[in-house]
Parts: sequence; C-alpha cells; structure tokens
Amino acid sequence: MRIGELAERAGTTTRTLRYYESRGLLHAGRAKNGYRTYDEGDLRLIQQIRTLQDFGFDLEETRPFVDCLRAGHPAGDACPASLAVYRRKLGELDALIGQLQSVRTEVGVQLARAELEVSAELPGGPEPRCELTWEDEG
Repeated sequence: MRIGELAERAGTTTRTLRYYESRGLLHAGRAKNGYRTYDEGDLRLIQQIRTLQDFGFDLEETRPFVDCLRAGHPAGDACPASLAVYRRKLGELDALIGQLQSVRTEVGVQLARAELEVSAELPGGPEPRCELTWEDEG
C-alpha cells in the first residue's frame, strides 16, 4: 500500500509516517515509480507505536517494541528489551502516583484548614466578596 493508504488505515497522517521513517521506526519499500510502499506488517508497527504513545510512552520508548515485531515475534512486547521498558514505565507511573497522592493529601489538609477558619469567623458562611451595583445613568 502507499503512504496515504497506510496513514488512513492507521488513523494518522503521512507527515507522521515520514517522521517515523526519519527516526528509523518505519522502513518503506520503494515502487518502480519511487513511491513509498508498505505492507500489513508496517500497519501493525504503526498500531503498536500509537497504542504505546496513547499509554504515555515517548516515541523512543516504542523502539524495542518495533524491533521485536520486526524480529518476527507475534507481539511487540515478547522481547526482553520491551519488558524492560514496561518495567521502567511502571516505575515512573508508580512515582507519579505517589507524588499525586501526596499533593492530594496536602490539598485536603489545606481545604480542611480553610473550612475551619471560615466556619469559625462566619457562622452563616462566607459573605460575598463583591456585589454588583447598578447605577442609573440619567
């Protein structure tokens, strides 16, 4: 298939495919007329890259998965290098989750403090901070 068809079937753009090619993730064959040609295996590579990017992997992190598919494995995560990327990504995600939990705890503490201060100062709740007034221009 030609680049336009591959882009359409993969749900991406020809520009993206050319970029993947420039990064060595995608290798195009060439027809006699010089047009890029691709096959179903290339579609599978693009789908693997896009899925991983949807999960938050950067483009370079997809390389071991692409290499694994190119080596003839039925899945891009069937190789040791791919598994290592998964492990590293899980570590990063665990660290981010920990940071977010800490921030959430701190925001909860600040909210509780602020609610106590407001309720102590204003038994009926906070007063409006501003009021709109209309003046007749007359």
